[in-house]
Amino acid sequence: MKALKLSVLLFLSFSTFVGANENNASLDSYLSTYKQEAFSYDYEKNEAESSKLRDSWIAPININYSLSRSKPYDKEQQNENAAIKMDQPIFQSGGIYYGVKFANASKRYSDYSIDVAKRKMIKDAVALLMQIKQTALKEKKQVLLIENSDINLKQKQEEYLSGQLDSGFLDNAIIQKNIVTQTLYDIQTAKEKLITQFHTLSDLDYKTAHIPHLEFITQKDFIKHNIVLKKTGAEVLKNRYAKDVRIAKYLPKVSFTAGYNWQKTKGQQFFIYGRPQNIGANELHFYDYGLRASIPLDINTFRDIESAKVDYLKSKIVKKDKERELQALFEQVMHNIDNVDKKIALSYENKKLYTKLLRDTKELYGAGYKTEYDVNTLQNSLAIQNLDTKIYEIDKQLELLTLYEMYVDGGE
Repeated sequence: MKALKLSVLLFLSFSTFVGANENNASLDSYLSTYKQEAFSYDYEKNEAESSKLRDSWIAPININYSLSRSKPYDKEQQNENAAIKMDQPIFQSGGIYYGVKFANASKRYSDYSIDVAKRKMIKDAVALLMQIKQTALKEKKQVLLIENSDINLKQKQEEYLSGQLDSGFLDNAIIQKNIVTQTLYDIQTAKEKLITQFHTLSDLDYKTAHIPHLEFITQKDFIKHNIVLKKTGAEVLKNRYAKDVRIAKYLPKVSFTAGYNWQKTKGQQFFIYGRPQNIGANELHFYDYGLRASIPLDINTFRDIESAKVDYLKSKIVKKDKERELQALFEQVMHNIDNVDKKIALSYENKKLYTKLLRDTKELYGAGYKTEYDVNTLQNSLAIQNLDTKIYEIDKQLELLTLYEMYVDGGE
């Protein structure tokens, strides 16, 4: 229920997601120039393939020309032939209409496929940038933990030397400092790996690049403007027209045929009573045109049509199943955010507690009842809680990014 309440909050549109960047950079700017160019070529190729498919019903005009020479007798003969042939379908029982529809639906589906891949890569780049910022906060937090461990070690050393503690407590303090120090090294290593991964996707400088601030979206809007669902919807439409094209393939077809032929012969000979007779150049040209009707009779007709129908019906089920998956994903993200909010609330409570303790400790330190170690430890602990809040906020942004990867407000 809490997750549902969260989703009711106002949300920023996709354009706000873009505008949230303080540099006013578009989402594409998170990708490297080479990555952007690669996607640009994908769109161009899809446009070309779609146009080719859309106009595939227009039959080619065949132009042939041949030249041959021979010398069967004492004089060389030359033969030239040229022809123009056309066999253009003008009626395919709806096949032409559905073929054009199929081509347009295929382009739409392919465009969405590229969009989904591009959004996935942008999401990965933004997520890496968020994680780098988050790791930098964790690095600062770990430094403060090391300072507190160092203060604790100094206190234990003084207490050990004064005989107030045995060596076991001092040994534990040393071990604890080593653990938090080694953790800092691990955080720094993880940060460098994230930076390397980010640079494989983006040309931006992670130090100056800004991350967008994402707000909640409702489940209704997430489903309505979901690019993955739009892709599956386009696939349903594509398979529908593919089924219609498949059916038309086995229905009557009428074509217009036409042709023009030209022949020219030089040096032709023939014999009369054994004596060669020469014929000058002989030229012939003619045309033909007409209509041709045909209908295929194939034993696999119904199996082929049934296969196309199954693809269409399956795609409709896949769309419904994908919508259910996305609804479950939305609920999971909202649940995760709910848990993050609990951590944030806890960090706020801790900040209030540490603020009061620090104020009281400073007063006691001024009165001589507390040491500087106590004041510094509490100051670091308060700073750690402030960093925790920022770290958790980025956790929330990473959860929302999972939704924004597929969310395109204002889409068709």
